[in-house]
Amino acid sequence: MINLAKQQGELISTEPRINDRIRVPEVRLIGYDGEQLGVTAIDKALKLSEEIGLDLVEISPDANPPVCKIMDFGKYKYEIAQKAREARQNQTHIVVKEMRLRPSIEPHDYETKRNHIERFLAGGDKVKVTIQFRGREQSRPEMGYRLLQKIAEELSEVSIVEFAVKQEGRNMTMVLGPAKKTGSAKKAAPKTVVKKKIVLAEKSTGGK
Repeated sequence: MINLAKQQGELISTEPRINDRIRVPEVRLIGYDGEQLGVTAIDKALKLSEEIGLDLVEISPDANPPVCKIMDFGKYKYEIAQKAREARQNQTHIVVKEMRLRPSIEPHDYETKRNHIERFLAGGDKVKVTIQFRGREQSRPEMGYRLLQKIAEELSEVSIVEFAVKQEGRNMTMVLGPAKKTGSAKKAAPKTVVKKKIVLAEKSTGGK
């Protein structure tokens, strides 16, 4: 037996009703040039649209009576699709990247990782900086805190601290975001956050 609810659900359309699918006795009619033609019998409205060679489209089905407009429905659908496509193209995807460091990191490795973070921020991405504690390092959380503070200070011109330093088990984390442009900077496009981690782990030094 076919589920009636499912069958009915398949018949539901999100598109507006057009032409002979509009089953009401009268409508409030708008001409193809935007002219308000008032409440009109549905038969007359359909005849007017046919004479012009366009469609009768129901644009406000909940009104009393429903509001319909004479238009080129194919062109209308194309314009709507174009606007939706342009909106998607104008979105900027922000990637949340992760950079991992050890509290006892060597100066050269620190410079390399800091430069990576700066490059990510310049590209418009956010960066989750993670300090990983191992063995006895866990008894010295202040080392990780100072390291994160140092990164935040050195990159203060290109970043803002979005999430302050916090301890997460054996890790200590901080999230940096790109600094907002000021002055006559061009307004940024709407942004969609994509939580994707790109991990650059520190090379093992053989110690624990």
